[in-house]
Amino acid sequence: MKPVQILIDEELLAGLDEDEEVRRSGRSKVLRGLVSAYLESRREARLDAQYREGYGDDLRVSEELEGWDEEGSWPGE
Repeated sequence: MKPVQILIDEELLAGLDEDEEVRRSGRSKVLRGLVSAYLESRREARLDAQYREGYGDDLRVSEELEGWDEEGSWPGE
């Protein structure tokens, strides 16, 4: 791991330090988790945008495939 220095508002830092998970695990671990979650949400947003660009906003099954979902037999039927 590499140490980094950030500036954070004192009120925000005080609120962070009051959190039970922060007291239990430490600021660094909680902030790493938050950064990881942020990066994952950005990755998912990019993938969603690429999907919409490639397929459009219309997520319905194309007309030529309509009805095929009723042709199969599912376990327990």
